[in-house]
Amino acid sequence: MIDTQTLILFAAAVLALLVSPGPNMAFLLSHGISHGARGGLAVAFGIFVADLLLTALTATGITAMITAWPPSFDVIRYFGALYLLWLAIQTIRQHGSPHLVEKRSASTWSIFRMAMLNSLLNPKALLFFMVFLPQFVAPARGNLPLQLAMLGVVLSLIALVFHCALGLASGKVGRLFQRSASAARYFAWFHASIFVGLAARLLLLERPTTR
Repeated sequence: MIDTQTLILFAAAVLALLVSPGPNMAFLLSHGISHGARGGLAVAFGIFVADLLLTALTATGITAMITAWPPSFDVIRYFGALYLLWLAIQTIRQHGSPHLVEKRSASTWSIFRMAMLNSLLNPKALLFFMVFLPQFVAPARGNLPLQLAMLGVVLSLIALVFHCALGLASGKVGRLFQRSASAARYFAWFHASIFVGLAARLLLLERPTTR
């Protein structure tokens, strides 16, 4: 359905985008450092599931329908920003004490869920999938939804491998600070600042212009 040359070009473009710092990378690094490799891998798989869901939305045309209604952009980003601010508050409340190291109890499932929602509640992610994937579709080969789905799965798998490697690396860095209560408190506040920064980024996004 998709020729090898297109797949190679697509994979190269995906890797180039992944190495550029962005909200997913910041989210993953902060959790990997704060929760170790377990946290980093949970974020990686949360992003992976979100990517697959966004692929399905794009292939079925739902993403185009959502973005065609201008208020949807604001609705999604406001919910996303409120969610991130809530996470920041919870991080300080649960982990900002002198006994941070002992109280660090976020479950793998909760980290996975947070990562998935962080991706899904970002309107830029919807727009990215809707704009990026079709560039590598060949109408002459037919079955456009299937081509979009295949490209989305390839993107998701490449991103999963990249994010897993990054999660493991950040987990090793995090282990250097696990025995220090003062360092742990610092990373709790750093972790919360990541959430606040991502929320601010969402609030400052400009709605795409429509004609």
